[in-house]
Amino acid sequence: MPLQMKLSAITLDCPDPLALAAFYQQATGLAPHPKSDADFAGLCGEGGLLIGFQRVDDYQAPQWPDQTVPQQFHLDFDVDDLDEAEAQLLRLGAAKPDHQPNEARWRVLTDPAGHPFCVVRGI
Repeated sequence: MPLQMKLSAITLDCPDPLALAAFYQQATGLAPHPKSDADFAGLCGEGGLLIGFQRVDDYQAPQWPDQTVPQQFHLDFDVDDLDEAEAQLLRLGAAKPDHQPNEARWRVLTDPAGHPFCVVRGI
């Protein structure tokens, strides 16, 4: 029988937890965790899921699609309108890499700390 585990948090390494939490808060509307600070910030998601951001000294951003510093993981967010979501996220501080493997279905963006994430056209 497999363990009965509930995913409670997803944590991203970064150089500035409060700044990265602010980016994702503006992008998702999730509430900031009340104990967020300069070393660890969080956003409270549905069902108690926490998205955390922890300070790492000498942080090296992933270099997607290059694997010199691999992406390690990425987040996907469903959206109704890819163009609108992309434009809003770019205004918030995201960047758009040149390499886009399937721009009609999803867009690869990077957050202000360099983590790749995708916005995906909802089905």
